[in-house]
Amino acid sequence: MASPAAASRMAIKTFNKLNAAGLARFDPAIFRIAESSETNAHAILLRSHKLTESDVPIMCRSIARCGAGTNNCNVARMTELGVPVFNTPGANANAVKELVLCALFMSSRGVIEGAFHMDGLHAEGTAHERIEKDKALFGGREIAGKTLGVVGLGAIGAAVLKAALGFGMDVVGYDPSLSVEGALRLPGRKMKMVDTLDELAAVSDYVTLHAPYNDHTKGLVGGLAAFFDSGATGRYVCDFAVGPELSKRPNVITIPHLGASTDEAEENAAAMAADTTSLFLQTGSIRDSVNFPTTTLPVRDDTVMRVCLVNENRPGMLGDILSVFGNSGINITQQMNTSRGDVAYNVIDIERLENFEDVHFKSWDALQFLLTSMDGVKSTRYIHGSKQSAKHSGFAVNFNGQVFGIGSNYTPSLPSFGELNEIMGPHEREA
Repeated sequence: MASPAAASRMAIKTFNKLNAAGLARFDPAIFRIAESSETNAHAILLRSHKLTESDVPIMCRSIARCGAGTNNCNVARMTELGVPVFNTPGANANAVKELVLCALFMSSRGVIEGAFHMDGLHAEGTAHERIEKDKALFGGREIAGKTLGVVGLGAIGAAVLKAALGFGMDVVGYDPSLSVEGALRLPGRKMKMVDTLDELAAVSDYVTLHAPYNDHTKGLVGGLAAFFDSGATGRYVCDFAVGPELSKRPNVITIPHLGASTDEAEENAAAMAADTTSLFLQTGSIRDSVNFPTTTLPVRDDTVMRVCLVNENRPGMLGDILSVFGNSGINITQQMNTSRGDVAYNVIDIERLENFEDVHFKSWDALQFLLTSMDGVKSTRYIHGSKQSAKHSGFAVNFNGQVFGIGSNYTPSLPSFGELNEIMGPHEREA
């Protein structure tokens, strides 16, 4: 359990071993890294840990994955619970790019096969006399002048294709979900875009895949065993485990999932996750979220209180929320509403009150309870003052019609979402 002094700071719970230099980006006057024995936290940072509802206390405001993929973050359920999930796109792009280039050379020059062959020759004691003679067994080809097809043109794909151009390769790209920001990263006329995977495969000597695993990409690569059985040549280099139909083939090279396993990438990812989490917790701004809308907020001063509210994205919600402030006699100084899919995010700045004589509620807790109790509201929180002097009062959630967390900032007795599921039972959860 945290000491009273420690409890005055916001607790960051980490899963897996995260880079210490990256975590040092958290301001120690405002944040602290939670002890391993603690179950409650204001935010969670993780790498490969598979997140469950039992890992997430109801006081948790956000989750950040130190990496690009978020398959282990239970994103769909976190969205239902009103918890934003962040990732760190581009933080490991250079590390992954370098490994892709390594794979490109491994697939062209017989390096891995040659190294294993030399191990055998050294064991036999014949390496010195055969090292020149046996090199003919591992002839390869140069990549300059060849065509590389890049599937997925995010930060990593863009870095890979730029490096390939530097090696003198021709590049074609395919990405049906290319964003405007992604398009701006591309080198324009130096590469060619195609509309289908068949077009890309038809013109490519090499193909590299950089896409997240989801319902849209599942099965994107398939039929390799039949392809090789038909007499096709070439090599398949993969940083994931493959099935027995591929694992024993000499033209299949599998390596551990090493893409982001460099000191630099781990520091970059942890630092980026810390910065994104700090920004959200201190200001309410959202960037690099996979389930919440990007929300860039103006600077505020010490004369206002910021109310951050997550709700279902449906007609009439914004009007209902704003009417609470209007009916209570509270002056709104600025307000922003953004949405993404089924989630809406509202940030409402209101004038700070010295007393409650002129408004129609008795305390900040009373206002928060009223807001959080509204049908369709998922969570609410207050941020007092500017970023430099930010103070955070209780984070409240509406879990199946019941409000939890009013007035609490760090209360070890609060349950996790998983425990609430068990406490409330299936009938109440369905209500």
